[in-house]
Amino acid sequence: MSAYPKIVVSPPGPKARALVVKDEQFISPSYTRYYPLVVESANDCIVKDVDGNEYIDLNAGIACMNVGHNHPRIVEAIKNQCDSFLHYSNTDFYYKEVINLAEKLANIAPGECDKKTYFGNSGTEAVEAAIKLARWHTRKSQFIGFINAFHGRTMGSLAFTSSKPAQRRQFSPFMPGVAHVPYPYCYRCPFKLEHPACNCWCADFIEEEVLQKYMPPEDVAAILFESIQGEGGYVVPPAEFFEKLKKIADKYGILLIDDEVQSGIGRTGKWFAIEHWGIEPDIICSAKALASGLPIGATIANAKLMDWTSGSHASTFGGNPLSCVAAVAVLDVIKEQQLLDNANKQGAYAMNRLEDFKESNGIVGDVRGKGLMIGVEIVEDKETKKPDHQKAVEVMLRSWKRGVAVVTCGVSTIRIVPPLTIQTEMLAAALDIVEDTINEVAEES
Repeated sequence: MSAYPKIVVSPPGPKARALVVKDEQFISPSYTRYYPLVVESANDCIVKDVDGNEYIDLNAGIACMNVGHNHPRIVEAIKNQCDSFLHYSNTDFYYKEVINLAEKLANIAPGECDKKTYFGNSGTEAVEAAIKLARWHTRKSQFIGFINAFHGRTMGSLAFTSSKPAQRRQFSPFMPGVAHVPYPYCYRCPFKLEHPACNCWCADFIEEEVLQKYMPPEDVAAILFESIQGEGGYVVPPAEFFEKLKKIADKYGILLIDDEVQSGIGRTGKWFAIEHWGIEPDIICSAKALASGLPIGATIANAKLMDWTSGSHASTFGGNPLSCVAAVAVLDVIKEQQLLDNANKQGAYAMNRLEDFKESNGIVGDVRGKGLMIGVEIVEDKETKKPDHQKAVEVMLRSWKRGVAVVTCGVSTIRIVPPLTIQTEMLAAALDIVEDTINEVAEES
């Protein structure tokens, strides 16, 4: 039996409550806070709060801590870099740390072409750079994005973000020239069709109803997508979707920008989720897990595309040496500890278990995922598939109070994204609690 979780005082404890009050006094209210977990320390798959409670982490710092919290190799790399120098602006000068990381990313990114990387500080910055690069290279101004997507909250990426009204409310007008199309969300198809009989109409729709009706393809710079939609609900497209999308893009000379901020760096059992479908994007955006929680964003592109000139885009702190050495260590750890294999192994265990659980529980409508990026959608009724946001929130809160840090995404999906280092015993203990909580909530309805 797993030694974790350990709940010594019902959360939130007194220390946590006091800090939450102070947070409300001094911190911007724009942040999304799922519940009052106030972290004191973390190690591997365990997070400890200020009151001494220890939680099994199925969040991984929102899919950032793929190699686990405070991995000794990452900590050592950061400490050693601190003894050398902290910053000297990769925008204006050179240092080996950023070059080493760019070389490693070129080696693991899909495709045989030469690649170059632009470094920023976050996922949204990686997307912003991709948008600008696509405009620069193609000399075109129009884009296609997907409904239910999340690409960030800065003003360029926000034009594509469309997973929740709160993200866009009162911020218009957005960057012009972005058309949104339905994502292949087969469990609740926006076209009310059934896969595979639909023949993946959501891909054909882009050509027949968008490019041939109101967005001339010769004006379209790129299509921006998530290989697996993250904040929109951990939505996994059907097998043939990306192949059809690639054919459309190639036919009209449109670039493909793959946002792997949440799904990349081993999360799905491959370096990048798009590899599951054998597609080579023109540009890949990475962040989150790349530097084990340190600020970084990487825009990786076919070297022929990255033809913009000096001064056209830059960032003072992009490619910070601390983040770069941490990222190199992350990539080395994933390879040496065979964490891609473990993500597939533990993901298969979790998916099989949750699929069986779905059959016996009345409010689990769908289970979907790749590797250790898994969504469990909570519904009012399996026949109508009506999402039940409140029940999903209740499952999340009760699981946390029992020692499993887990959060929602989409309207009513529980996301399972532990560190890739997690082993079956601990994963089983966490799923025991999540499943028991879902059963409890279902029985009360």
